[in-house]
Amino acid sequence: MEYYEIPMHTLVELIKAGDIDSASLRNKFLKRISQNNPSLNAFISVNENPGSENISVDSKLAGIPIAVKDNIAVKDMRLTCGSLMLENYISPYDATVISRLKRAGAVILGKTNMDEFAMGSSNEYSYFGNVVNPVDSERVPGGSSGGSASAVAAGLAPAALGSDTGGSVRQPASFCGVVGFKPSYGRLSRWGLVAFASSLDQIGFITKDVQDAIILYEICAGPDEHDNTMINESPPPIDYSFWDGKIPKIAVLSQSFSPAVDEKIKQRLRQVLDYLDAEVVEVTIPELDYAVPVYYIIAPAEASANLARYDGVRYGFRVEEVQDIMDMYFRTRSQGFGKEVKRRIMIGTFVLSAGYQEKYFGKAQKARRLFYNKLMEVFSEYDFVACPTTSTDAFKFGEKLDDPVEMYITDIFTVSANLIGAPAISIPMHRQGELPYGLQLMSAPRKDAELLSFSAITEDKLTQMR
Repeated sequence: MEYYEIPMHTLVELIKAGDIDSASLRNKFLKRISQNNPSLNAFISVNENPGSENISVDSKLAGIPIAVKDNIAVKDMRLTCGSLMLENYISPYDATVISRLKRAGAVILGKTNMDEFAMGSSNEYSYFGNVVNPVDSERVPGGSSGGSASAVAAGLAPAALGSDTGGSVRQPASFCGVVGFKPSYGRLSRWGLVAFASSLDQIGFITKDVQDAIILYEICAGPDEHDNTMINESPPPIDYSFWDGKIPKIAVLSQSFSPAVDEKIKQRLRQVLDYLDAEVVEVTIPELDYAVPVYYIIAPAEASANLARYDGVRYGFRVEEVQDIMDMYFRTRSQGFGKEVKRRIMIGTFVLSAGYQEKYFGKAQKARRLFYNKLMEVFSEYDFVACPTTSTDAFKFGEKLDDPVEMYITDIFTVSANLIGAPAISIPMHRQGELPYGLQLMSAPRKDAELLSFSAITEDKLTQMR
């Protein structure tokens, strides 16, 4: 097996055993990036001298290189958010998750491409161009963390950070055939993550297997004084023996078998659920049919407020030869943002405007509470909710660009976890011979440890099936 095919935790073991040193491993990945990134466009910027020579092999990550989505701050590196607006902005500090990874012995390989300001489901909305799915060059990698998913799937990085506001870690993981994990809201600090929708955003991990996601989660999770939305307690440890002698109860969403889901995905999902050592019951939650419209009211509303700061005054892109300050505002934002970002700002501004706020935003917030209550009823009886991560495999470039609503519907199975703050993971159900697609498992909020330990068991079962 080539070095770039090996999971991160195995690479750490090889470094600690002296079979490979971290500096040479870093250089191998940098060489692979230089060879493959021109065709994949997974990285916006590469850290040519990340420096791993002085990192102790006794540290948890022992000099392992990690890729980082370009909306997460890394000191002295560009922080573009995939946008002209921040094309040349250099971060003056490290995000909390980056500080914790560096303390654990990680080095940062570079910043990965993304849909502009994390708004997109295909990575076709980046100012720096489309990211290519390494499985099929004619297809999208998913979004908005498409660069991170493409990099891990193509072996340009052992693991990567992404952000997940409505499925932006899990959906591209599904399309590229890797693992994508979104922790509970408040388990990972958002300090240093550029805000899209503050009540929905969460940093997550894209890895080759569940074990790597567990390692990164254990390093990064925990309270942070910089983020007052954090859960103010240390997360419980991952107990691999938790399920010994226990039969997990899984509620599979009836929407998983609707006509909108590809037949091959439905068939594979049935096979997977039958193969697991679990009690599986199909449940119907009609309210979840409204999750996508509710999400696409709340998320743009929060985005319109968060992106108001990008006005050309203090930092970032600014047009030249302006008539007055209002002209500078209008032209800077018009030229600095791409069409999808402007579309969502306009939607968000509308649903928050006088006369419409209660009609749209207020009702969406009430529906969000209803989703939470309904899903917590399910979690009072079942350990997990299961469904496909996506209703289709990766679609072709340009296929959904002319119909934004069709693009939004690709998030149908993923947005619920963000709306209720629950942890969710995508594990590849199929990735040999055909385009990959994933199984999504979701647990109740703060049940990350149970979800991750069962996901490791599930991954082993899926390996046996292949």
